[in-house]
This record gives sequence, structure tokens and C-alpha cells, in this order.
Amino acid sequence: MREIHITDKEKKQRLDKFLLKYMNKAPKSFIYKMLRKKNIKLNGRRAEGSEILDTGDSIRLFLSEATILSFTEERTVKKTERCFDIVYEDENILLCNKPAGVIVHSDISNKDNTLNDSILYYLYSKGEYDTDAAFTPSICNRLDRNTSGMITAGKNLAALQELNRIFRERLADKYYITVVKGVISKEGAVEGYIIKRDDNTVSITDNKGEGSYILTKYRPLADNGEYTLLEVKLETGRSHQIRVSMKHIGHPVIGDTKYGDIGVNRYFRDKYGLKSQFLHSFRLVFKAEEGALSYLYNREFICPVGHRNAFMIETLFNYKIS
Repeated sequence: MREIHITDKEKKQRLDKFLLKYMNKAPKSFIYKMLRKKNIKLNGRRAEGSEILDTGDSIRLFLSEATILSFTEERTVKKTERCFDIVYEDENILLCNKPAGVIVHSDISNKDNTLNDSILYYLYSKGEYDTDAAFTPSICNRLDRNTSGMITAGKNLAALQELNRIFRERLADKYYITVVKGVISKEGAVEGYIIKRDDNTVSITDNKGEGSYILTKYRPLADNGEYTLLEVKLETGRSHQIRVSMKHIGHPVIGDTKYGDIGVNRYFRDKYGLKSQFLHSFRLVFKAEEGALSYLYNREFICPVGHRNAFMIETLFNYKIS
């Protein structure tokens, strides 16, 4: 028999979800079978799995140590060089600046040197990530590989759950900086329905039944007669949303190899060394008045665009940006 005592780091999650993290190789069917057979008890009583854990709760596993070990894969942390700058950090959250070219999570073709690996090793090195605990810090929003800027991560369960709620309920304003082809003289919006294609591209239609709803708002900051510096606000969050929205209105993002202009891309690659789209998650404003992160209400965080991009913007538009 093994007894587990719940701490502040594990509280406020369902018992079944905790067990699936604790015995991370066990199938759901095994967990629920053990609950039904009373081989797993919460505070000495039969449990169903839907109970919300609190600090001080006791979970007893009436299983052999060999069984527990067979369903437990040791968590390890990859030694990964830090690839991000810190925008803001406290005991609950981490806001970091992801460079273009860095992938957020591993996939079939990219297993190593991800932003997630880098964040976990950073927290592990500071003693803020315990691989023996059931909770693993996690990133809460995604950016395309070649999009740079603000990434948020929860350092404990309560913060992670709250960040996920904030983004799900749109209680944070997310702003991007980009440069597009052509002149946009007034603010506007792109509204429609996004359709995914087999070649990993998307398009926008006005037909409601054909895709997922999007709303992209934009505001010009400066132009030079050929290109426009835009601030873009995402009201919805879909893959490639900003890039396809700008193409949809005839103003593709510079450097965008999927939706952009080949000649424009070549010019910016040769003159400024721009090898991918210039799209940067620049500003984040929290709007949650209640909850575990309410102390961040109305706080604004700015994610610098970097020296090279700042130089490009100043050269093109005589406009200074962080």
C-alpha cells in the first residue's frame, strides 16, 4: 500500500486526473477499475474519481509496489540551453519572449530543443520543478515556429488552470506587431470563417457552415507609401489567422512564405536578413478581475521585438518601438 498526501501544488484538480499523472503509463480503464474495486481510496473512503483534491487529502493505493512502478514512467528533464528572454516572472507564471525559429512543443520532425524543454530545464535548475511531483509546468498558448513573441506558462496547477480559463474566456487582450505590403490608412477588421486545407494552409470564406469563425482587428501605426506597420489584435485564435487575414485583404505579411509575396520576401531577405514572416506577439493585457491571477488585472506586458527588427522598423518608418 502506498499513501500520497496532497500539497498546495496538487490541490484543486480532479482525483482521476491526478492519478493519471501520478501513474502516467496507466490506462484510464485501469484507474477507474481500481476505483470501482475500492483499491484506491480518498481520505479513507471510497472514491469515484470526480472529487476535487484539497491540501492535506490522503490518497491510498492498495496496489503492490511492483504494479505502481510498472505504471509509472520516471520523469526526466532534458538539459536544454535557455532559448528565451524573460518578460515577467513571479511565483505563479512565466512570460517569455520566444525567438522566431524555435518550436514550442515537440512533434514528429522536431523532438529536441523546444521552448517547452527550455522552460522546464530553467525551472528545474531553479528548484521550481520537482520531477517527482504529479504536476508539470506547462505552456498555455502557442505560436507558429516562425512567429516570435509572448508565450505564457503556468508554474503551478492553480496558475495553469487560471491561465487556460483566461485564454478560453478571452479575458486577455493579445496584440501583435507586423509589417504588411501596401498602405493601410485606417483601422479595420477581417471577419469570416477559416478553412483548413490538406497542404497545411488555410483560407477564409464568408460561408458560416464551412469553417471556424475568426475576427482579426488591425490598426495602422505608420506607413512609408509601400509598406505599413500594423498593430493587430486577435479576437479569436486560429492557426495562421493573422497571416491569412492580411492576405485576404490584399496586404500580405512581409517574409511570409505561405501567404506572402515572393518579390517582397526576397527584398526583405536581401536587405534586412529576414528569413521568415515578421509577426511578433508584442503586448498582453490581463482582463480577469477575479481568480487566482486577479492581481494581474489590467497589467500590461510588452515583449520587445529585438534589435534587428527594431532597426528594420525605424529604417522603414522612422518609428521607434521597443
